[in-house]
Amino acid sequence: MCSCRRLGGGLVQPGGSLRLSCAASGLWFSRYVLGWFHQAPGKEREFVASIKQGGLSTGYADGVKGRFTISRDNAKNTVLLEMNSLKPEDTAVYSCAADHTWVAGGLLSRNMEYWGKGTLVTVSS
Repeated sequence: MCSCRRLGGGLVQPGGSLRLSCAASGLWFSRYVLGWFHQAPGKEREFVASIKQGGLSTGYADGVKGRFTISRDNAKNTVLLEMNSLKPEDTAVYSCAADHTWVAGGLLSRNMEYWGKGTLVTVSS
């Protein structure tokens, strides 16, 4: 079962920055691959970023590469997403997720075992 919480969503202007945080409980946190996904209204949920168990390997969707940074703190059971140079097309509900399997090319939402509640990020002037 999922037992996750996130903070940091909200309204930001294009070109601005925002940090999302997800804290998980009920997991052996360090054993899990962590990821961020987003879903815009009327669209399917898409992969955004991932980080391997040890935190040394990361992956990003092409549209966010160079702008977003994922990190984790296993001692705090927390995964972060630092978003910079935000664009209107980044507007979506963002969710953190956890699974056991690392996939270098990007995570699939259908394979994720645990999910956070999700928070809306709106990028608009």
